Amino acid sequence: MKILVWQWGRKGAGPRYAAELAASLATVPGTSAVLSLSAQAELLQGETPPDCAPPDCALPFPTYTGLPSLLLRLPRLPFELPALTRRLRALAPDLAICAMPAVLDLAMVTALRRAGIPFHVVVHDADPHPGDDVPLQMTLQRALIRRADGLIALTGHVADRLRQHGLVGNRPLVMTTHPPFPFGDRPPAPRHHGGKLRLLSFGRLLPYKGLDLLAETLRALGPRDDIEVRVVGQGPASSDLTALVGLPNVTVENRWVPESEVGALLAWADALVLSHREASQSGVAAAAIAARRWIVATRVGGITEQLAAEPLARLAPPEAAPLAAAIASLITHPPVDTGADDPRAVWRAVAARLVRDLARG
Repeated sequence: MKILVWQWGRKGAGPRYAAELAASLATVPGTSAVLSLSAQAELLQGETPPDCAPPDCALPFPTYTGLPSLLLRLPRLPFELPALTRRLRALAPDLAICAMPAVLDLAMVTALRRAGIPFHVVVHDADPHPGDDVPLQMTLQRALIRRADGLIALTGHVADRLRQHGLVGNRPLVMTTHPPFPFGDRPPAPRHHGGKLRLLSFGRLLPYKGLDLLAETLRALGPRDDIEVRVVGQGPASSDLTALVGLPNVTVENRWVPESEVGALLAWADALVLSHREASQSGVAAAAIAARRWIVATRVGGITEQLAAEPLARLAPPEAAPLAAAIASLITHPPVDTGADDPRAVWRAVAARLVRDLARG
């Protein structure tokens, strides 16, 4: 089986997930894989983790660099479909997988249909997150889902929501998991530095990440000289961020973090705090697992099943007092790392199961 994996986002977890998935599928006996990314993707511009080469991208597709260029790009897309269809026929995949939905996917879908190539969609989120501000994001995703020949879900939570929305029908719904996201070599173990407990809240600074809950939790912990906190990611100014800035031993870095910096950020941290109000699953958790960082997370959505068997993770209800107690326990009773499989081996195993389940239909 030859599989085309595509993801036409420019930044964040989407292109990285697609590249890891394609590389892992290529290791499955009897399977080959080719990758299509946005030509403007960070991964193709040299923004990769240290000692990692840009992925082999057989089909780079020009997308956009921002809203103005997207608006200029849209009228030209219909005229580019014949060339895209010819390129797909030349690659001749048996199946295509959209690794994560993006804005221009319906152009790829049109070309795939013309080339007679079926496709599945990996659905990361069945519902919009509070604070997501991409216009028509969920409308475009559902249009993509309805055109797909099959769906792939990363958690049972997402699968259930897809069924509840009536988006599955009689098509295959394949279950998989989100393997650990390695960003360079595994760093030294937590607390190796011998200093304060270093807590990291990392990712999109949006309401669903529970920034208000994080502030409440840190206030519940009280002023402590043995804990320091970094909140790092990109998002709009908000009262929640203002509240965090005003807390002792807390720094807020509202900025985009390129791929090349993520490994160092994880290495700084002893523990990741995921104070989510809701979640489908977490790419940040997947990165923390690969780096063998401790994790304190709220017991919400798909995070519960994602971290249920992880010895370095402690789950708490989405309330300040139990979350504060879980953080304090990292100092009094730190988690014990019982060992973990190499992240690449996990990716290969997940890819092998996915190929098996796709072949079953």
